Amino acid sequence: MRRLTTAVLSTAAVAMAACAPTPAGSAMNGPERAPRACFAVSQVTNFRAGENQTLYLRAGRTGVFELQTVGWCRDLDWANALAITSEFGGGSRLCTGDPVQIVYAGGGAMPNGPCRARVTRQLTAAEIEALPGSSRP
Repeated sequence: MRRLTTAVLSTAAVAMAACAPTPAGSAMNGPERAPRACFAVSQVTNFRAGENQTLYLRAGRTGVFELQTVGWCRDLDWANALAITSEFGGGSRLCTGDPVQIVYAGGGAMPNGPCRARVTRQLTAAEIEALPGSSRP
């Protein structure tokens, strides 16, 4: 009987500990995440292709976002116009981590794409200044 009582009390103690509140950012809740940087497609005013199939978009007055292509996008460095949409449809607001599709024109008579990419990050002012002039949007 004593073993059964001990087992029941131990199980109850473990169950109650699992329900106890934990401080924010603890291992049980995971780290606190900063809000993702986002932009509206209508805010994009310029773009440039960088090295290694990277695309830089200027969104708004000061925001520059880096997009990394998934695979190879033919003649991306010759693009003079592009359209960008969320890969899964939905609104025109894109955030870091979102998969996108790019259709672009330039270098030839036919549009290229769709080309898959991911919004990697928003660059800081120092990172924008450090970009080579040929990659800075």
